[in-house]
Amino acid sequence: MHPVSASKQAPETETAPEGLTGHVGEFIRLQRERADLSLRRLADRAGVSNPYLSQIERGLRKPSAEILKRLSRALSISAESLYSRAGLIEEGPRPPDVIDAIDADQALSPSQKRVLADLYRTLVYKGEPK
Repeated sequence: MHPVSASKQAPETETAPEGLTGHVGEFIRLQRERADLSLRRLADRAGVSNPYLSQIERGLRKPSAEILKRLSRALSISAESLYSRAGLIEEGPRPPDVIDAIDADQALSPSQKRVLADLYRTLVYKGEPK
């Protein structure tokens, strides 16, 4: 395990069992790309080291619930979505995801998708009335 700087101390995690965390790591990478964030920028926002985040995204490390919570805040997504992808909570029927719908819309350009997704995240996760 790579050491984490004192200012970015992460709770201990274990090496991921094969195939367990690739799903959550891929989801984090996808959300990071949708938010147009570099790996370094997301790591800074979440308070984790760059190499550690890279290992999570590649499925080499199993992030703790605390790290998932930090990442969800940094990405402006629900912690529950990360918890369920990591297998920490049971996933029930999932309501339609607005970000997925925006991404799937063939009539929108990539830049239009990014603007709509950013606007949605701002309205939903930045304390606006629901």
